[in-house]
Amino acid sequence: MAQPDLDPKVRVRRAPERAAYDAETVRAILDAGFVCHLGVVRDGRPVVIPTLYARDGDRLVVHGSPAMGAFRDLKRGPDVCVTVTHVDGLVLARSVFHHSVNYRSVVVHGTAERVHGEQAVCDALRILVEHIAPGQWDSARRPNADELRQTEVWTVPISAASAKLRTGGPKDEPEDYDLSTWAGVLPLVTTACDLVPDEKLPAGVTPPPHLTELLRPRR
Repeated sequence: MAQPDLDPKVRVRRAPERAAYDAETVRAILDAGFVCHLGVVRDGRPVVIPTLYARDGDRLVVHGSPAMGAFRDLKRGPDVCVTVTHVDGLVLARSVFHHSVNYRSVVVHGTAERVHGEQAVCDALRILVEHIAPGQWDSARRPNADELRQTEVWTVPISAASAKLRTGGPKDEPEDYDLSTWAGVLPLVTTACDLVPDEKLPAGVTPPPHLTELLRPRR
């Protein structure tokens, strides 16, 4: 991972005490999610698109249709900004000014590179599927040649990345601690609900163990 003093793009300037630049922290935040926001420049203006992602070592993998506007933009200018954020709780303070959220976030700046070749694209899709639903790649039908032609995969290096985190309770003004207003944190957790079978599923087909395992809370 790049050191913050070597790459000013990733240096956190607002509340720098919340920043982290080490690979372990950045990877842990990325591995905990599967939706990112991909920022590109289109005709001189910024465009941000939500999309699925996975981490493959020191790079991010994103995929979509060749007709996807963001991918057409990447062919003209491959520099991107990718962000991932997890909201862990609402911080309820005694004053409106000091309300906040507890969060973990990562910002990645880099040059996107398209993955070429059916086998390389297939390998990248396997990484993406297994990140989102481990075990699903071996359970579902693999993509055929026509489906691979309708899919583009791009990667973004995680060499220029920064993390930013907030934890703990509210930080009020000293004179407000005597107020009778309740203050504290409302934790928020992303969790899976019961599986909902497709209405066209043949009778007797039950969920495989790797999917029932996903019903456990995912932090």
